[in-house]
Amino acid sequence: MFASDIHCLVVVGAQWGDEGKGKVVDALAERAELVVRYQGGANAGHTVDAPAPDGGTRGEGGGKGGAFVLHQIPAGILHPGTRCVIGNGVVLDAATLFHEVEAVQARGVSVAGRLTVSDRAHLVLPYHKLLDAESARSREIGTTSRGIGPAYEDKVGRRGVRVGDLRHPGIVAALVEAGCAHANAMLAHGGSARRCDAGEVTRGLAELAPRLLPYVGDAGRLVADTLARGGNVLLEGAQGALLDVDHGTYPFVTSSYTTAGGAAVGAGIGPTAIDAVLGVVKAYVTRVGNGPFPTEAEAPEGERLRTLGAEFGATTGRPRRCGWFDAVAARYAARVNGLTALAVTKLDVLDEFETLPVCTHYQLDGARLDELPDSAAALDCVEPVYERLPGWRRRTGEARRPADLPDAARRYLERLEALAGVPVRYVGVGSRREQLIEL
Repeated sequence: MFASDIHCLVVVGAQWGDEGKGKVVDALAERAELVVRYQGGANAGHTVDAPAPDGGTRGEGGGKGGAFVLHQIPAGILHPGTRCVIGNGVVLDAATLFHEVEAVQARGVSVAGRLTVSDRAHLVLPYHKLLDAESARSREIGTTSRGIGPAYEDKVGRRGVRVGDLRHPGIVAALVEAGCAHANAMLAHGGSARRCDAGEVTRGLAELAPRLLPYVGDAGRLVADTLARGGNVLLEGAQGALLDVDHGTYPFVTSSYTTAGGAAVGAGIGPTAIDAVLGVVKAYVTRVGNGPFPTEAEAPEGERLRTLGAEFGATTGRPRRCGWFDAVAARYAARVNGLTALAVTKLDVLDEFETLPVCTHYQLDGARLDELPDSAAALDCVEPVYERLPGWRRRTGEARRPADLPDAARRYLERLEALAGVPVRYVGVGSRREQLIEL
């Protein structure tokens, strides 16, 4: 989508996450100078199926090609000419980051000189994970228990430790002391006997600092300078719009701004710098964790979608709840993100279905709803109204051009486009780079 008038592109999930954003970012990153992750943390995962970095085919070079699971490093890292940035809107789990760096380097991906971490990003610390693990509320909502929510709480509560603070050991020690005191009070209030040790956390950060600080810089300035000289920048979101802390199905949401508005804040640039927003949706819908899901399919269709789509979380391995395309949610995501185009992924998963239900609107207490209600409780009570479209019953994985798709598949895409009110620009028919068709 990069063009003479588009240099800053946001790629955002337009459902409940797991839409295949990593695949789309990977495909577009070849034309980007920078790929910037702007929110979330190690609770998110992008699975990218890429060729071996040394140029070999899949399975060659010691099996270096194939699936890469990335949690905090942007998907652009798999393109040697692309630089990657972890923005200030991310809460960084540094230990997990280095495991990730080591994993991709072991498979031939060079990271040195290609990854910048914002000095304004906040750190996920051991007491954040402890609080998350001990929280009954986290279990009720269905979080990943990776410490993300408590880290954002400390950020907003002005107790957080930022990456740039690691340059100043005295400041870090004082911040950790305050953070541990708060965490231990919360643990005691919740009835937990577990406690964190400020000295232990401080010593861990002192050991971490020499390794992390060489990656650290002013990420916002880097993005702004790249755009000022006409370079292409791709802003990569995690999770999806319906998990946004303000615009999602609250309280069953994540702790950050997953929508396109959060991209400017989380990357350290102004909103006028953004030229276009590409929303990624599956040809059906999935959701991980608890919360309302109007079009969730019952067995056996839900199980069939899960099996055909290999719908298990990249971070937790949890089975995803599966259902039919929800045009009401898609229209809402288009509005709150200002979507300029759609990428529809996993069309091939629907190849075997004879009939494909698509939710066009909801019914609630006898009234028609064309947009999401403002509460999770109301959304949990709606009845989806379906339009049933014919399936194509043909394999689409070998399609490389729009003309290669079956007529019924093209009509299905046209109907999704009409219902969402946003043009479809890309279609995914498999996990590999070459299986993303540009319309």
